[in-house]
Amino acid sequence: MLRLGSKQLALPVLQGGMGVGVSLGGLAGAVAACGGMGCISTAQTGFREPDFLQHTAEANLRALKKEIAKAKACAKGAGLVAINAMVATRQYADAVRAAVEAGVDAVICGAGLPLDLPGLVLPETLIAPVVSSARAAQVICKTWLRRFARLPDFIVLEGSEAGGHLGFEETELQEGRCASLDELLPPLLKTLAPFEEKAGRSIPVFVAGGVDGGAGLSHYRKLGAAGVQIATPFIATHECDASPAYKEALLHAKAEDVRIMHSPVGMPGRALNTPLIQRLASGLRQPPVHCTGCIHGCVPAQTPFCITEALIAAVRGDLEHGLFFCGAHVERLTQLTSVQELMDKIAQDWRNSQ
Repeated sequence: MLRLGSKQLALPVLQGGMGVGVSLGGLAGAVAACGGMGCISTAQTGFREPDFLQHTAEANLRALKKEIAKAKACAKGAGLVAINAMVATRQYADAVRAAVEAGVDAVICGAGLPLDLPGLVLPETLIAPVVSSARAAQVICKTWLRRFARLPDFIVLEGSEAGGHLGFEETELQEGRCASLDELLPPLLKTLAPFEEKAGRSIPVFVAGGVDGGAGLSHYRKLGAAGVQIATPFIATHECDASPAYKEALLHAKAEDVRIMHSPVGMPGRALNTPLIQRLASGLRQPPVHCTGCIHGCVPAQTPFCITEALIAAVRGDLEHGLFFCGAHVERLTQLTSVQELMDKIAQDWRNSQ
């Protein structure tokens, strides 16, 4: 049993947040029901709401609260329900506040440094940043301690083999020069040690990015991590909130079908080499049809494509116009399964690897 603040996890597995609409209440609730931490992405959660285009902000917050309630009902008191909120989004703070009002157990933030996060939550809400280096963790810990007298309840260390937005230089990703998780973890643990001493408790680390199920969990726990974050394998489950076509696209993908692309968020990302990615690589532009103002710094008249529209197209299974984020080892997905079967396999492989 892993203790996180005043809460506990039976299985130290965090399901990574995937937006738009890939990880909502259905998937997150199923993971929590199995004793893990299910995670809802706050990225344009309300895209299915009838007034999404007219009242985007309201639709997103309304839907987010619905999805948290759905996940908690599915979990039936087991596991934990978290959200993943991107700091780069304009609705970041409002989404965090809405999730806290809805009773979410944990708030995980990436795509930027969540330096103000402790001020947006309740004392009992677990908070965690997503980092890709010990330096980023140190900046966050120092800032939170100075401004809020608080430290992370846990940290997600995301390596270069993760899907979606990545905290590494694009050229390093393209050339395969990024440090491995095995190399990133020890300096992070060393950096956290003095903060743990001040807090009088541990700051558990979940490693993410290409983690191979239970064997990976066993490996990284031996190196000092508390658990793992896994995302792409959960897409190939019945409970995943994405369309069947999205799941089929990943199930049929090969290693050579994965590309590093540049996102309007201002970060590189890893996705399937769909027609959209191919058009962008050739210099063509897919201009936004309807801008919802989702990202700080995005200029609709200049952006190569609208990430909201591309991710919504993907979750609906539109191969021509969709952006299908995935991890580096998507080829390992071979068949559709259930969350229960996947979690059981992770637990069994972990036990067998100890």
